[in-house]
Amino acid sequence: MENGWRPARQHDRVPPRPLPHPDTEVTRPIGRVDGRRHRWNQPVSGTIRRHPEPRSTRGSAPPRRATARRGRGGFRRAAKIVTALAATTVLATTGFAWATLRDLQRGLLTSNALGDAAAAPGAPMNILLIGLDSRRDQQGRPLPREVLDQLHAGTSDNGGYNTNTLILIHVPAGGGKARAFSITRDSYVDVPGEGKRKIKEAYGLAKFRTEQRLMAQGVEDQATVEREGREAGRKATLTVVRNLTGVPINHFAEVNLAGFYQLATALGGVEVCLNNPVHDSFSGANFPAGKQTLGGAQALAFVRQRHGLTNGDIDRTHRQQAFLASVAHKLRDQGAFTNPATLQRLLDVAKQYVVIDRGWDLLSFARQAQNLSGGNMFFETLPIEGFAKINGQDVNLVNPDKTRKIVREAFGEKVGDKAAPTQGPGAAPALQPGTGAPGGNTTGVVEPNAAVAGPTTSDSEGEVVKVDGIPCVD
Repeated sequence: MENGWRPARQHDRVPPRPLPHPDTEVTRPIGRVDGRRHRWNQPVSGTIRRHPEPRSTRGSAPPRRATARRGRGGFRRAAKIVTALAATTVLATTGFAWATLRDLQRGLLTSNALGDAAAAPGAPMNILLIGLDSRRDQQGRPLPREVLDQLHAGTSDNGGYNTNTLILIHVPAGGGKARAFSITRDSYVDVPGEGKRKIKEAYGLAKFRTEQRLMAQGVEDQATVEREGREAGRKATLTVVRNLTGVPINHFAEVNLAGFYQLATALGGVEVCLNNPVHDSFSGANFPAGKQTLGGAQALAFVRQRHGLTNGDIDRTHRQQAFLASVAHKLRDQGAFTNPATLQRLLDVAKQYVVIDRGWDLLSFARQAQNLSGGNMFFETLPIEGFAKINGQDVNLVNPDKTRKIVREAFGEKVGDKAAPTQGPGAAPALQPGTGAPGGNTTGVVEPNAAVAGPTTSDSEGEVVKVDGIPCVD
């Protein structure tokens, strides 16, 4: 497939044209650390390490497959930016004045993408956090050059509207422990109207098609084209996640690259912990081992880094989860909300960069979810069954039946029939014919020389990150 694809921008005033190929991106398989597999979905007991000694990486087994690098396109994978939504979420969960919440509610950008899916007051709710890698603001304008420079993010023409981060959170009725599942961005799933695709592509494909249709109809207002395109992208993403997990989505929040940077900066820095020192020129990550406080640009580098990590995208997902835990720790235990200046900065940034569904009543949510920042949330990563190269792209193979069973059980939903068995080692993934897929290729093709990794169990991605203090990660 061709490189360099991106969905149409609002300034691309051209007649309808065939949909281009999506950009080719490659992921790294789950590797081994210190000769042992991570166990990610098994709850942990005891206290999270807060002051680890740096450990040597000598003797670690190498990853099973090297990560390909295609120019600076890796910046498209920078959008682990939804971690910034921790600031917005915890604003509603720390018991501060309702007047502040009302002010936030009135000022946030809202979307109709969910329709009438909001949960009844006090009922359990599922919230999808969406992180975009877009280098453009909500009106489709390029982000300032000085911001992009600080973020090591290239130009506004790099990246697109991929949802490189998706986190589904379940908040039980009446409080209690919340569960959150990260969905890897290269999960190979059914995308309605597109056949099998990486889940991250659903947003951009729907946005592109909607923009082309509007322009063909003669719509020239740029704001309208951008707004309707984004709404279509949100609807497509919500649909794909619902289909994959088998649970309803009651609310969602979305943030982009600049939103993450601004929210992390407004906090005055966030403390993180690394087991080993890292240096990565692609993301700008250059940190020693141990605990340290990161500013906005450094925080983005922390959650973007992929190169040089044993487990690639999986390790980056773990960093995102740990960063969320650290943000919650700072908001709860370090007095961020007792500082009026810090609080006002957070509110101002959230109003500019965060989008929520129109039916989300933050006052009701705050009453229901006050314990979320008190160590009562667990982050996990949905299982990957293996890896394959399809149509020139490395993808993560997932088992939808198993995924639905895991999520429904965790969220307290009724589980139906037993999940279908996973594919055996070396089996080609089931592929669905595409419907109008770019390039006219309507079926996915597993390249003959591309090995398909054997299945991994649902607890192979490592330990649960518990939102309590400063977790240490690789």
